[in-house]
Amino acid sequence: MSLRILLLVAALCLPWAVRAQAPAAPPPHMDQRVQACTLCHGKEGRATPGGFFPRIAGKPADYLYHQLLNFRDGRRNNDGMRYLLDHLSDDYLRLIAQHFAALDLPYPPPLPPQGDAAMLARGEALVRRGDPARDLPACTACHGAAMTGVRPAVPGLLGLPRDYLIGQLGAWQTGLRKAFAPDCMAHVAQRLSPTDVAAVASWLAAQPLPADPHPAAPGTGPLPLRCGLTPPVVEGAK
Repeated sequence: MSLRILLLVAALCLPWAVRAQAPAAPPPHMDQRVQACTLCHGKEGRATPGGFFPRIAGKPADYLYHQLLNFRDGRRNNDGMRYLLDHLSDDYLRLIAQHFAALDLPYPPPLPPQGDAAMLARGEALVRRGDPARDLPACTACHGAAMTGVRPAVPGLLGLPRDYLIGQLGAWQTGLRKAFAPDCMAHVAQRLSPTDVAAVASWLAAQPLPADPHPAAPGTGPLPLRCGLTPPVVEGAK
């Protein structure tokens, strides 16, 4: 590991950030504290659409927080992220999530679509309508009609690289990525064929962001599947 990365990790993992301690207030210069994050995720967390690392700027705060928990606690398989987060407290992870969620930054235009017209049409159909015969809900049923996410914990699907989308769906299919139970994304991903995965990822990655790219307000109706969007409540926990 290079000296630069070690220094950035050290900046994120200061003694006041260990699990046993929770900072009383957001530390100063948070943008400097999270340089270890932006080393991979791009300046201010707004990664460009070409590449494997996703944009984290502007994602719902609870979603970012839960993913940090998932990386730290092994539900998402990434040695680098686990190493970076291993000694950070829940409260400090929430500060990181709130920092990136609060960044209101423009999105770059999408890259040209990959795949022929039939593949892209198949991807759009699955995103917008799902496939009831296979118990596949539409992506928009959970991620919002505009696919920009839903507060407080459902991420947007636009502005993400095609390779990243394919990789994450594949990780759910193989069990390398998990969410809090019940894991509705595993249910969805395991019903997608390799052609479906490529089609959905290709269509999503080629879509521009709408005029309002922010996550939608929480919905009032039930989701099409039971989803563990938050950590389970431990009986007797304070």
